[in-house]
Amino acid sequence: MNNLNIKALGGLLFLVLVMASLLFVSAGTLDYRLAWAFLVVFGGSALAITLYLMKNDRKLLERRVYAGPTAEKETAQQIIQFLTTIGFTAMLVVPALDYRLHWSGMPGSVAAMGDVLVALGFLISFFVYKENSFASATIELAPEQKLISTGPYALVRHPMYFGGLIMFIGIPVALGSWWGLLVFILMTPALIWRLLDEERFLANHLVGYSEYQTKVRFRLVPLVW
Repeated sequence: MNNLNIKALGGLLFLVLVMASLLFVSAGTLDYRLAWAFLVVFGGSALAITLYLMKNDRKLLERRVYAGPTAEKETAQQIIQFLTTIGFTAMLVVPALDYRLHWSGMPGSVAAMGDVLVALGFLISFFVYKENSFASATIELAPEQKLISTGPYALVRHPMYFGGLIMFIGIPVALGSWWGLLVFILMTPALIWRLLDEERFLANHLVGYSEYQTKVRFRLVPLVW
């Protein structure tokens, strides 16, 4: 197994272990079945995509492996990534505290729909990866990069963010917490800030992007915005 595969699989394992720690330590118990179900859906979906990229698009895998605040080149994006990291952490901790302190009363069927949303978010990301081999985890432009306007990019300009939006709505629901949705609302401005900053960057550096913005009206949600 080469270094890229080890880094990708090791990074995913580390992420899942950190998420599990945040969930079960905050909940004060391992008897948090909704958290176990969520980790299986999240980890299994992420693993499936990682294995696909390992086999079919190693350049994209490399672009996705190097992520986070330190991977960004611009200060604004480093701040945004830092804020979204805090938000993602809170999106796990608050529902776990909710479970521990019994703040919410959510039916199991509704929580199951949260897992469906998480899986759907990953599925949308998978279609984005299949269509766009330049879907880096950081805002950058590869030397050979070209404009992609087909597939999900024909519907919205940022389909990856749309998939992430669905996933982030699904996470607190999957964990059985209405209060966790408040965290999603609070971190939404950071996501929009990143999207708009990325649009500015692409309009200035990617040939044809300004024309693409005119052609595809909606940035994030079809028929909405």
